[in-house]
Amino acid sequence: MSYFLAKTEPAVYSIDDLERDGRTTWDGVTNAQAVRAIRSMQPGDRVFIYHSGGVSAVVGLATVRSEPRDDAKNPKSAVVDLEYAGRIDPPVGLAEIKQSGKFDDWALVRQSRLSTMAAPESFVAWVRKSHPKAKI
Repeated sequence: MSYFLAKTEPAVYSIDDLERDGRTTWDGVTNAQAVRAIRSMQPGDRVFIYHSGGVSAVVGLATVRSEPRDDAKNPKSAVVDLEYAGRIDPPVGLAEIKQSGKFDDWALVRQSRLSTMAAPESFVAWVRKSHPKAKI
């Protein structure tokens, strides 16, 4: 199983929306590097849901439920189906991630505008330890 992080503006599609809907198609990604991340996702992989724009925190988890496929609206993009898997409470803030000093090489810290990316195993282990109630 691999882990990823997907950013969303809460006013556009929030963890509350994903919880309510249960499942969604993750689309709208256009950056080539982020699209490559989506294309590498496989069913069963986990995705940290990150709220950007004000909150800037990992707020929940989703599970990939489909193979990646071309986005019908944009042939240069790709989509996957995600299923709600739970919240991370308390959320893991970007400031906390940066202050740890453990993830300075991660795209979340280095490329703040990148919307979808792989999450390093060290981050997964760190979140498990610091947020033991999260079902990671």
